[in-house]
Amino acid sequence: MSAKPVSPNTAYSPRKFRLHTTLVLPFVLQIVTAVGLVGYLSFRNGQQAVNDLVSQLQHEVSSRVKEQVKGYLEAPHLVNQINEDAARLGALDFNNLESSRSYLWKQVLRFKSIGHAGLANEKGQYLRVGWVNRSIGAEEPQLAEQLKLGTGDLIYYNLDKNGNPIKIAKTVPNYDVRKRPLYKAALKNNRAGWSDVYINFGYGSLQINASSTYYDTQGKLMGVFTCQMGLDQIRGFLQTLQIGKSGQVFLIEPSGELIATSLTNQPLTVGTGEEQKRLKAQESSNPIMRRSMEYLQARLKNLNNLQDASQLDFKLDGQRQFLEVSPLKDEYGLNWLVVVVVPEADFMAQINANTRNTVLLCLGAFGLAIAIGILTAQTITNPILRLTQASKELAAGNLNQRVDTKDVVEIEEIETLEQSFNSMAGQLQEAFETLEDKVKERTAELATANEEIIALNEKLKAENLRMGAELDIIREMQQLILPKAAELEAIEDLDIAGFMEPADEVGGDYYDVLHTNGIVTIGIGDVTGHGLESGILMVMTQTAVRTLKEIQEFDPVRFLDTLNRTIYKNVQRMNSEKNLTLAILNYANGRISISGQHEETLVVRKGGEIERIDTMDLGMPIGLDDDITDLISHITVELEPGDGVVLYTDGIPEAKDINKKFYGLERLCEVVSRNWSNNAEQIKQAAINDLREFIGEQKVFDDITLVVLKQK
Repeated sequence: MSAKPVSPNTAYSPRKFRLHTTLVLPFVLQIVTAVGLVGYLSFRNGQQAVNDLVSQLQHEVSSRVKEQVKGYLEAPHLVNQINEDAARLGALDFNNLESSRSYLWKQVLRFKSIGHAGLANEKGQYLRVGWVNRSIGAEEPQLAEQLKLGTGDLIYYNLDKNGNPIKIAKTVPNYDVRKRPLYKAALKNNRAGWSDVYINFGYGSLQINASSTYYDTQGKLMGVFTCQMGLDQIRGFLQTLQIGKSGQVFLIEPSGELIATSLTNQPLTVGTGEEQKRLKAQESSNPIMRRSMEYLQARLKNLNNLQDASQLDFKLDGQRQFLEVSPLKDEYGLNWLVVVVVPEADFMAQINANTRNTVLLCLGAFGLAIAIGILTAQTITNPILRLTQASKELAAGNLNQRVDTKDVVEIEEIETLEQSFNSMAGQLQEAFETLEDKVKERTAELATANEEIIALNEKLKAENLRMGAELDIIREMQQLILPKAAELEAIEDLDIAGFMEPADEVGGDYYDVLHTNGIVTIGIGDVTGHGLESGILMVMTQTAVRTLKEIQEFDPVRFLDTLNRTIYKNVQRMNSEKNLTLAILNYANGRISISGQHEETLVVRKGGEIERIDTMDLGMPIGLDDDITDLISHITVELEPGDGVVLYTDGIPEAKDINKKFYGLERLCEVVSRNWSNNAEQIKQAAINDLREFIGEQKVFDDITLVVLKQK
């Protein structure tokens, strides 16, 4: 039997690629992607490493600067504190400043970082001992004193090596220390503090004074202690730091005035003589310093309130600059900023060189990989092309096609493919010859299977009808045994309303109200699960409760024990694992007895107040064990006119809305309390309406039962 040629589908003709191109092109794309990605990641990793290194370097430099500068700044206030202690002990006398000269001389010899130390009193007298030119390495000892009361000449003396005056160096007329910044700074806040940084016009250097007030034991102001420090020593320290190749660090005030810098050729002041003033960083001739300050003022706005270190970066002439600014503060009101700037170029030169080498190596690997890929593709595609030609002949109806290729490199998978092709061609030729017989045989088998499926469907339909009828009977029985409205209305002392709605065709909830010989028995329970077994167990429970009621068994222990044994034995006979929670309430003459384990019982007083009674210790689930006598207990509640009880199953508090949120017992209590002034039917309906509004369009997954009874 000959085969007809297969017509190609011309409705959709996607773009076709040759096998050689299909193999080589993805290979090339993968290499290009890998090479590009490796190069890019190499550069990015290097750049990230630089960022991390610069960040660590800036933080380390900033921490080192702050630690060293704080060491310098501690000395002046420490000197003032020591002098205050000496005054308390009588070693220094504000009424006799001349006697303090030798003491202060020994003090400035011991504290190498201070410029001078002294004291001034409220009478206008002033004495200090210190150094001239100490910051520039040509220090000379000097005494300055004004010992007249009020205003007088401030006389400067040169001192010998023992601190004794030799000759007068200069005189400043009409000097009143009480009008000087060093005195005013201490009185301004009435505590130890710093003066503003100022220029020593004699030497053109920056200085700062630490001052503190002194009061006698009666609280009278005696004067101030003062200790001056030159800031050139901070500058000298900064210039010893090596920050990359061209990085720099400088101290500034929040307004931008320079305090010290690591640059050797950067002045801190401009002008000469009385016209001399402090230089701001944003006015510096150094472009990095100037641009750094401009960027900080634009980015951080209010530098006075800087609390923590900030790491930033900006561009200068196209080059990235890393910047860290951190506050330097102390308890005496000092507020300076430490700025560390490091150019990215200091660290990127080697990274860029490594990146170029990586790119060259990647390009070399790229060319070599492409050559190998083309050679590999040819080795694979040549035998496959021959297989393709043979398959075209086979599709055209020539079933005698066989393939037997020989190549320089024999590939095992291609050889297997050739063998499979030859085997397939032989099987295809044989299949065409026997196809008609097999089609007839398979058609007969399908017809038989179809008949069996039809028969099974009919059987299943009948079974469904039977089960539906059984469920209808059980559902009808459940509805028939519920208490009727007339029965509830016949109970004189109680106003009772009940509601039960199953989640499925047959529910597992149970409630009943029975009235015999003046005793009203209310039962409420919840069988595990839904469906036929749960419905049957609910009907059995109602029957057993009715029977015990009719034989006038009112003892709660015997009542529940007899009921449990009856249900337990029936459950065992049914080979079922069902059980139920059950609470039995007996009412007579304003008293109600509660026994059995179920949900909490809500006792509602006439004003709407609710008492929640936990029934966990009043019994055990029915049908779970054959003997629960020792586990049964009961409690008694007194009811006044207007008081009542609300019973429910877990389908109410565990109902969920569309957002999976539970309705909850608290909400039920709130609705009952709010509507308790109404009759039982209105209270029940208000609770059910609120529950339905809460559930909305969400499916109800459990039976819902609610019983409200209210003493008239």
